Amino acid sequence: MTIALIALAAFAIGSIPWGYIIGRVFFRTDIRQSGSGNIGAMNALRTVGKAGAAAVLILDALKGFVPPFVILHYHVAPPGTAAVAAAGAVLGHCFSPWLGWKGGKGVATNFGAIFALAWPAGIAAIAGWAIGAASTRYSSVGSMLGSIVAALALWLFTRDPWFTAYGIFAAAFILYTHRENIARLRAGRENAIKL
Repeated sequence: MTIALIALAAFAIGSIPWGYIIGRVFFRTDIRQSGSGNIGAMNALRTVGKAGAAAVLILDALKGFVPPFVILHYHVAPPGTAAVAAAGAVLGHCFSPWLGWKGGKGVATNFGAIFALAWPAGIAAIAGWAIGAASTRYSSVGSMLGSIVAALALWLFTRDPWFTAYGIFAAAFILYTHRENIARLRAGRENAIKL
């Protein structure tokens, strides 16, 4: 029962569509109608600019960070349930009931959760993203690489089976949410990063 409640609460937090809210409130635009149609930071960058994208990135990462952080640092449940909370937040972001069970791709929320579970693994995830994005100029490549690196880093830094299981789940799920990006990469039609 406790695990179910934690998962539900984390899902509710993750479901807050910050990209949509910031676009509507501060820029009078629905970012789902522009660019990739995604509510994440990269589409916010294309649609509303750097300031809006930075706000979306931080808030989406906090959605993943807060639920497992509270569990681990305030001992409201066994440590392993922090992994359940992390998964709930990512799923909430990607399947938001406020947007008709649609959402983003879960990268920033996942990275936020990784930082809460083990900050060195979070640094490794960011490094993986930076290497992938810088070497190819595709954020999607960085997102997938960073998520895979994060899964390995969680095992290396924690040796915790719950945290490692979350990392593997998140990496596989991020690959799934990027299936259209993978198809565009193979076809040579993926959008490059433009700052």
